[in-house]
Amino acid sequence: MILSILAATPIVGALVLALMPRGATHSSHLQAKAVALGVSLVTLVLSLVVLARYEPTRGGYQLTEEHTWIQAFGAHYSIGVNGIAITLVLLTTILVPIVVLASFDDRLPDPKGTNAYFAWMLAVEGLALGAFMATDAFLFYVLFEATLIPLYFLIGSFGGPGRSYAAVKFLIYNLVGGLLMLAAIVGLYVVSSRQGDASYLLSDLKNLDMGQNTERLLFLGFMAAFAIKAPLWPLHTWLPDAAKEATPGTAVLMVSVVDKIGTFGMITWCLNLFPEAADWASPVIITLAVISIVYGALLAIGQDDIRRLIAFTSVSHFGFIILGIFAFTSTSMAGSTLYMFNHGLSTAALFLVTGIMVSRRGSAKISDFGGVQKIAPILSGVLLLAGLSSLSLPGLAPFVSEFLVLAGTFTVSIPAAAVATLGIVLAALYILIMYQRTMTGPLAPGAEGVTDLQPREIAALTPAIMLIIGLGFFPQPVLNAINPAVDTVVSHLGKSDPVPKTPTPISAQTTDEGGHE
Repeated sequence: MILSILAATPIVGALVLALMPRGATHSSHLQAKAVALGVSLVTLVLSLVVLARYEPTRGGYQLTEEHTWIQAFGAHYSIGVNGIAITLVLLTTILVPIVVLASFDDRLPDPKGTNAYFAWMLAVEGLALGAFMATDAFLFYVLFEATLIPLYFLIGSFGGPGRSYAAVKFLIYNLVGGLLMLAAIVGLYVVSSRQGDASYLLSDLKNLDMGQNTERLLFLGFMAAFAIKAPLWPLHTWLPDAAKEATPGTAVLMVSVVDKIGTFGMITWCLNLFPEAADWASPVIITLAVISIVYGALLAIGQDDIRRLIAFTSVSHFGFIILGIFAFTSTSMAGSTLYMFNHGLSTAALFLVTGIMVSRRGSAKISDFGGVQKIAPILSGVLLLAGLSSLSLPGLAPFVSEFLVLAGTFTVSIPAAAVATLGIVLAALYILIMYQRTMTGPLAPGAEGVTDLQPREIAALTPAIMLIIGLGFFPQPVLNAINPAVDTVVSHLGKSDPVPKTPTPISAQTTDEGGHE
């Protein structure tokens, strides 16, 4: 029951906020914010209880619950967590309190919308937690699609001047992907019903005999939805617009939490249900992932809008994650899962600290800043650390995950790993150029209003910064949870890690009959 309680807590909190009286007074707004923060902290505590009960050495799904839901076509309310799922559950429950606290001073188009604003945030949390824990394909699909609703309203009702266009574009792209997945879900029902009782349980679907063509078609349905959500080039174009118009907190929930459902789905559903099709499609997907890495980084360099820059950096980072998944080695896949967690932290810090800058300057253009470190040294320091984390500086959390992805990929595709490594160089360019233009040099006209971080903002950002530094030096606790789940997936794919080639010792070289080499 603990997992059900965990997912239900933020949903109940959202309903409470929706039913609370709306008001334009400071006290009514403060009450709504306090309720949202309290619910998110309770959810975090519950996730820590789940973590305490989870046994990494056992592997497999734990704390499982299973109940018949829609008997007519074999759908179950079935949830559980393995090492991959619990990592993303923790990421979600850590980030939401940070987002809520950092969003206290967000300027909303309608001041009376405070209750709805934080209610939708809690709804995103509850639905995302459900998606990460679902072990029934139909339940996963419902939750996967349901996350679109609160995000649509968060972008469309509370975003910037172009919020309506961005929200509709976000919704259309993701609905198209959802429809393709729905067609694949129907296909799974047909295949499973022909081989016995229809079932959407992950444990049952893994054993289906689909036939090559059927498996490949169903894989493409799932993969298209996940590639849009992730997002993978060339299906990424909704993200920069959505990130630009969303509030910083909404952007964090979208990129750091909900988009991870896409890469999580690739591992949990695509690789487990369609191993042959995944192997068949891997060369194309690896190519697209490498293009995403380089393309996203190049476009980030050319951005003058800070929010679009961060969005394109995420396109590049998701390319690394997808590359590691489809390299099919335990090292690269463990790196990808760890990257999901670490990217969530670093991107959250970047979106939130730049959101504070944009709010105080009244502009998101990099060219409107300059010399800010002179008047806001703490803000400048946090931006530098978040930026260095995003470019995977050694000693910060993303470095370990990026290294594992590249190390694992090198053993199976040297060209892909070599080109992907270029993304690290480009990352240094777009981060350091952005920092130099906004923080160093003479103070730009109009930038005088960018005051330093306040105690509440420091309190919101501190947990993310501490985790970025802590996991940079000691990632093993997270990897201990991830590795058994990853090994299970790699084994199911029928893959094994390539043995590194070592030079032949001179003494073992072939000699002629006279004893000469």
